[in-house]
Amino acid sequence: MIGVEGIRKDHELINAIDWDMTPEEAVTLYLEWGNNWSHGKMVKSKNDVSHYFVVNTWDDPPQIYLIRRNSEEAVELAIIDMPEELRNRFLESVGHNKGVYALNEEVKAWLEDELHGAA
Repeated sequence: MIGVEGIRKDHELINAIDWDMTPEEAVTLYLEWGNNWSHGKMVKSKNDVSHYFVVNTWDDPPQIYLIRRNSEEAVELAIIDMPEELRNRFLESVGHNKGVYALNEEVKAWLEDELHGAA
């Protein structure tokens, strides 16, 4: 499992990240791929892969996961801790509910700064 430093050093991985992918879209794209023609994206084989981030609030404290998904599996590549203030605001934004969520704009901006700002 890698962290921010590992991602930051892997330019190919950084370029592969789909910053707009959500957990819901990933399920539709890779697990319900038979109906994707209506969404404008198609998975043609297990070689089609997405890399995206989610916030897992089942963890205590919540953490950011980098996921690599294809039609066969989802692999957690990295786990990233958030600063306490950011984590608290995110939890507030989801009503302190447990789940796996897409990045909100604030978390996304912080993460992009972490990955690109100190490269």
